[in-house]
Amino acid sequence: MSRTVFCEHLQKDAEGLDFQLYPGELGERIFNHISKQAWAQWQQKQTMLINEKRLNMMDPTDRAFLEQQMTAFLFDGKEPQIEGYTPPES
Repeated sequence: MSRTVFCEHLQKDAEGLDFQLYPGELGERIFNHISKQAWAQWQQKQTMLINEKRLNMMDPTDRAFLEQQMTAFLFDGKEPQIEGYTPPES
């Protein structure tokens, strides 16, 4: 049976993640307050950021940047700035 959480990103009740995907307190916050749908949206943005900005996940500075972008996207509703990408109009 799936978990339901109030997703802070989508601002509605939605299916929660199956397990904690990110370590630490931030991972616990994501697990308790972010839905599968919002996490999938973040994964798409994350892939675009890593590719377009040529981030090196072995570099602590790049990982910190990505974590900052993730927190802003999931909890503050801020879209990451990705050069050359124009989001589709709603």
